[in-house]
Amino acid sequence: MTSDRISRIRLSSVALPLSTPVSDAKVFTGRQKPMTEVSMLFAEIATEGGHEGLGFSYSKRAGGPGQYAHAAQVAPELLGEDPNDIARLWDKLVWAGASVGRSGLSTQAIAALDIALWDLKAKRAGLSLAKLLGAHRDSVRCYNTSGGFLHTPLERVLDNAAAAVERGVGGIKIKVGHPDGGVDVKRVASVRERLGDDVPLMVDANQQWDRATALRRCRELERFDLVWIEEPLDAYDHAGHARLAATCDTPIATGEMLTSVAEHAELIRAEAADILQPDAPRVGGVTPFLRLLALAEHAKLPVAPHFAMELHVQLAATYPLEPWVEHFDWLEPLFVERLEITGGRMIVPDRPGLGLTLTERARAWTTDQVVLDM
Repeated sequence: MTSDRISRIRLSSVALPLSTPVSDAKVFTGRQKPMTEVSMLFAEIATEGGHEGLGFSYSKRAGGPGQYAHAAQVAPELLGEDPNDIARLWDKLVWAGASVGRSGLSTQAIAALDIALWDLKAKRAGLSLAKLLGAHRDSVRCYNTSGGFLHTPLERVLDNAAAAVERGVGGIKIKVGHPDGGVDVKRVASVRERLGDDVPLMVDANQQWDRATALRRCRELERFDLVWIEEPLDAYDHAGHARLAATCDTPIATGEMLTSVAEHAELIRAEAADILQPDAPRVGGVTPFLRLLALAEHAKLPVAPHFAMELHVQLAATYPLEPWVEHFDWLEPLFVERLEITGGRMIVPDRPGLGLTLTERARAWTTDQVVLDM
């Protein structure tokens, strides 16, 4: 018998506006338009016993309405269920929408529900999610990305980087992949000079180089002592990434675009990454993310989860090998709470669950909503 049952689910589609249109290499190569908003999917799950959990997923540029629609179709499967049985419920949600596959938009929609169930479980235990899962640390190394996009003028990138380090962020990542390779080198050289040799520095090409260009660019960037070069090639070019990882001194990081444990398993099997960058909302939530971390640990791979620091700081704290977490300030307007950063590290919140509460602005930006009752 179950002592509690899921009685109510609220799903909200939220359009989070960005203050400035954002461009990375995909825009400069003509493959995408500048990003003006992030589409968020929130799931709020309540039980008969009075417990509540909050989860979220997201999409950039396209897919938000699709995630919301899929979640609204499969979420009724949770009503009346025991919220403790998270792994079984994840499988139930996947099978409810199996005709559209077990990766991509379908699992990203499920992620919001799965994360809400884990948040609920940790809150009920009176523990942070990291403590519930079993933490290895109370803080995680962090690096900032949001200040170094390609659309940002170089002087502003330099100021942003210096300000982030002054604020306590541990490393800086800037975007590369400009059609003019000289622009990339100038920007990286300028940031390295401004920060000095002791600040960890990373770059991200957002999949915009072909194999020959990637090898050439990676060699050109070797002198800057980078922590990693991220997504130099198409996300599914495992053979190309493996060749770069075996050839270049600078570690190769990738994985953020993959949307299932199976896809990450292939990446690991191909030895295509020196550093794995999984994204819990993209792979389907906490449940599959934990399976993925087990594969990464077995392969002795460092991890640096992509985006969504509000969730990933909790999950990164559970990984045995010292990880990184990505500091992105984009989602901050959605949540009342703020993450603490000091000495190059992000502190894992000790509030129960994820320790997150939606703001009034998040409610105001809601474009669609459905409430499901038992």
